[in-house]
Amino acid sequence: MIHWIDSFFNILFPRSCVVCNGVLVKGEESICTMCNSRMPRTNYHLQAGNEVEQRFWGKVEIERATSYFFYTKGSDYRHILFKLKYHGYRELGEVMGRYMAKELLASGFFQEIDLIIPVPLHSKRKRSRGYNQSEWIASGLSHATGIPMDLDSLKRVVASNTQTRKSVFERWENVKDVFQVACPDNMQGKHILLVDDVLTTGATLLSCATILVDSSNVKISVITLAVA
Repeated sequence: MIHWIDSFFNILFPRSCVVCNGVLVKGEESICTMCNSRMPRTNYHLQAGNEVEQRFWGKVEIERATSYFFYTKGSDYRHILFKLKYHGYRELGEVMGRYMAKELLASGFFQEIDLIIPVPLHSKRKRSRGYNQSEWIASGLSHATGIPMDLDSLKRVVASNTQTRKSVFERWENVKDVFQVACPDNMQGKHILLVDDVLTTGATLLSCATILVDSSNVKISVITLAVA
């Protein structure tokens, strides 16, 4: 009965691929098989010293870092980020998190990680948007790996402006001293995986990693859905 209702609903309101807008078939989730196979994956999780890791060199010590796919202006895959961040497709973050985790698990990328922490939004921004897109990505990673997600230890205490259209220097200044660690003693000795939607200059993630390292004896790894 439930299967029949789902089939009838899909006829009236067919699910579509977030990349090409084609109709999804049974077994496909958010992205059609063709678009999934063509996604410009970085495969950085297989490369020690990759380009994402290099963005943190000389700034803060990290264990490993990767991004799932390349974000290029004009690419159809930009719709994944736009729909997730600006158009209310919050569940898309959870789906993409699970996709990432399942592909990276065999590489050992998640080995010895204790906690998954998404880059937090300020409470004012979260109320305005209705959700934190990085939190949904982290949720998918957590569900697929079994690693607990921590939403309480890292807080954004300053409501900085959006990073969009800012220069590199302006991005660094915009996120300086905006994060705070709650109960740093509880973080001692943990290996933390920081999660964000897209990596551009790395300013936001660097600010998060720095405050965590400065306040507690922790190890830091980084993963983002996309890298510009």
